Amino acid sequence: MTLESITAVASALTAVVGLFVAYLAYRGYRRNDSRTMRALAFGIVCIAVVPYVILYLADPSLGLTDAQGLLAITLSHTVGLAAIYRTFDRGSSDA
Repeated sequence: MTLESITAVASALTAVVGLFVAYLAYRGYRRNDSRTMRALAFGIVCIAVVPYVILYLADPSLGLTDAQGLLAITLSHTVGLAAIYRTFDRGSSDA
């Protein structure tokens, strides 16, 4: 197995596990009407799933340059981290 194959498998596994964890957080949002869980689910998708989609689906189909792909993934990570940051309790109500 080549290093490129191992990287592709590890990336796919990260996306699948991230999607599952985001699904669990979304279920928590639906069950408890919790905006915190919704933001957590969104943040996890941005960090774990969107980079995979950019790297393996958008890049080949759109022909992105390395800089464009890296920028898109970095922005996705930043948005995800901001969403997760928002989940921290700052003394306000959840509803």
